[in-house]
Amino acid sequence: MPVVVVANPKGGVGKSTMATNIAGYFASRGHSVMLGDADRQQSSRLWLGLRPPGARPVASWDIGPDNIVKPPKGTTHVVLGTPAGMHGRMFRDVLKMADRVIVPLQPSVFDIFATRSFLDEMAEHRKATQMHVGIVGMRVDERTIAADKLHEFVDSLGLPVLGYLRQTQNYIQLAARGLTLFDVAPGRVERDLQQWHGICRWLEAK
Repeated sequence: MPVVVVANPKGGVGKSTMATNIAGYFASRGHSVMLGDADRQQSSRLWLGLRPPGARPVASWDIGPDNIVKPPKGTTHVVLGTPAGMHGRMFRDVLKMADRVIVPLQPSVFDIFATRSFLDEMAEHRKATQMHVGIVGMRVDERTIAADKLHEFVDSLGLPVLGYLRQTQNYIQLAARGLTLFDVAPGRVERDLQQWHGICRWLEAK
């Protein structure tokens, strides 16, 4: 049972957007998916409450910031969102459980500096495990200097860059209805789905 963790120590980088869309992707593939949220804000739980009955099911994994437990039997895929500033016991417990960690990262000097030490810490853990780590650029405008700086940073990490997602209202509008890119007609979100191809291949890789 793959457990995909979405993590970044900085708030507001798009962790909930990433976690909900990964859950939506797994559900679209016919998997039995659970979505958990270790953040006190419980954004993913709010999203699940908005999800319409006709959408492919995504179950809620009832966990809290101080209660990281194994998911129940019958689940085939798990997605876990994490809080900003995750450290200490929670950090260790989450990484023990994770098969894959996606780190969403915005093209901002503050995000880059905040994420560097986090990635260094994960690298130490990764050496002793089979955990895979991937980076996703969030709200990236490829025409900006900030995007160039983000490219330079991720090139220095030695970690795979799974894709760069553009700034678009599609994520906001779909989230407000409890939906993802994978719940609507592909023609409506074709450009965004193209940006997810690399992420989806990485999620499915053995």
